[in-house]
Amino acid sequence: MPKKLSHYDEAGRARMVDVSTKLASEREAEASAFVAMSRDVLQALPSNPKGNPLEVARLAGIMAAKRTAELIPMCHPLPLSHIDVGIRLCENGVAITSTVKTTAGTGVEMEALVAASIAALTIYDMCKALDKAIEIQEIVLQRKSGGKSGEYVRSQKARQNQGK
Repeated sequence: MPKKLSHYDEAGRARMVDVSTKLASEREAEASAFVAMSRDVLQALPSNPKGNPLEVARLAGIMAAKRTAELIPMCHPLPLSHIDVGIRLCENGVAITSTVKTTAGTGVEMEALVAASIAALTIYDMCKALDKAIEIQEIVLQRKSGGKSGEYVRSQKARQNQGK
């Protein structure tokens, strides 16, 4: 039987999925994003007059994960037990990872994706004065665990292509 989209009712109207009968379980998701930028912008990061863009982006990602249900219409508000946003300088940009955990009746994939996305947007915002051509690339779910659908891990081939 083919999978169907769960955010639509029988009449095709958008709806919030009823998760009231789902058992709470430990759930975790990891997402990533990449911000491509020139070597000149990378070298200027420590002297940004707005502050340390990497630390501001890390905090923005954490704050965003907590507000996902306010931003994505059909997301459930969740009690998040852990949020981690990691930011690493690379040769051609900034790699961002986010990990979000909860014990709830639904997963935290969207919270992880929102954290990585907002961290990337924050880096763009703090560096755009130097170069408007900065690119936000490859916002993806890397892995998730827990819930009825179980484990998901992005393929190794897809991971190897990331950041190229």
